[in-house]
Formats: sequence, structure tokens, C-alpha cells
Amino acid sequence: MTNTLPLDERAVEIATPVEHLDAAPVLTADAITDELRTLILTGVLAVGVQLKQEALAKRFGVSRFPIRQALKKLEAEGLIEHTPFAGSVVAGRSLTDLIEILDIRIALEMRALELAIPHIEQKDVEAVQAIMERYDGSENPREWSELNLEFHLRLYAPCARPRLLKMIEDIVRGIDIQLRTQQSYRVGRKAPQNEHKAILRACIAKDVRKALSLLKEHIEHTQIALRQS
Repeated sequence: MTNTLPLDERAVEIATPVEHLDAAPVLTADAITDELRTLILTGVLAVGVQLKQEALAKRFGVSRFPIRQALKKLEAEGLIEHTPFAGSVVAGRSLTDLIEILDIRIALEMRALELAIPHIEQKDVEAVQAIMERYDGSENPREWSELNLEFHLRLYAPCARPRLLKMIEDIVRGIDIQLRTQQSYRVGRKAPQNEHKAILRACIAKDVRKALSLLKEHIEHTQIALRQS
């Protein structure tokens, strides 16, 4: 949830993390975006943290221009928001927001999977299975969300709709840290992975109706977990 500290107190609390990031200086807006995204998604920069352009420019050794570009991209992804008095801050989402965004995920991902299934080949299946093996071997909950996203995007890749896939990726990344915070990893790894296996089996069988139904239930289980958290 969004930090509710008064702005003057928050400024004291959050000035240090931005000014003392242990990151090697980089020069491109894309590299800065990637670094900030990682810090947000891993919780190093928590919800409500203020991202001051001047401090970021100093930290990364660049002008404010690539910083502004990076912040605009992160805002488009939903990871930060611009407020009238505090400027750019790490975004928080209400439970209602998260449920609605997951509804959007269901619509977009079901369409991507529907388009992908007729074109899934053995090489695609093997690539998805390799991701699932890495998922099985991971003991780090922070890796699970990244591998989960990788699984879904690789499964949908044969749909050949790059804009659709990018929309899905941006939406997932935009709520990832809030989902992990609110769920407290209560879902774990085993149940989602069993659902992944069932979805993949339906895709291999070219059973579009079953695959879409399983995918819908898969994302709805996240909604249920959120309501129970």
C-alpha cells in the first residue's frame, strides 16, 4: 500500500536510499531504467520512496535528461507515480487496484494464449519446460515471480503479437512487488507450478478451451490469495 507518512517525514526517511544506491554508474536511459526497476521489484526502493532527479543524476553520473526518460518509462509501467508535492515516488496499489489489474491480465493473457496455441511447436515446448525446470530448482521466492513471468511470456511468444506481449509484461512488472508484499509468498511455488504444468499439457494437446480455462483459474487464484491476505 502507498506510504502514508507526512511528506516532510517521508523526505527524511527516503532521501538516503536514492543517494546511496550501490550501483555502478551507467550512461543510457535504458540502463538506468533497468537498474531502478530491479531496485523497485526487489523491494530495495519501497513503496512511497521519493525518486529525486537531482540525486539520481548524481548517483548515475548523468544529466537529468536520461533520468527523466527512465522515470517516464517506469511511470508507464506503473512502478512509479507522479505526485504534485513529492514528485516521482515508488507506486503503491490498493487491493481493489490489484484485483482490477489482474482482471486485465486475464483478458490480455487469454487472448495471447488463444493466438499462440495453434503455432506452438516442439521447440517452444522445450523452451517452456526449461524455464519450469529452473523454477523447480529455485529456492528464492524473489526468483519465482521472474520465472513465472518468463514462463508465461515464452508460452505466449508464438502468438507473434509483440505489442500484446509487451503490455502483458509491463502490467505484470507494474504490480509484482505489491503482489509479493500482500501475499507474503503464501501461495508458494508448488501450486502455481502444478498449474503451469496443466496449462502446458493442454497447449501441447491443442485443447484451446481447456488451456484458456486453466489460465483463467491460474490468475484468479492470485486474486483469491490477495483477498485472503
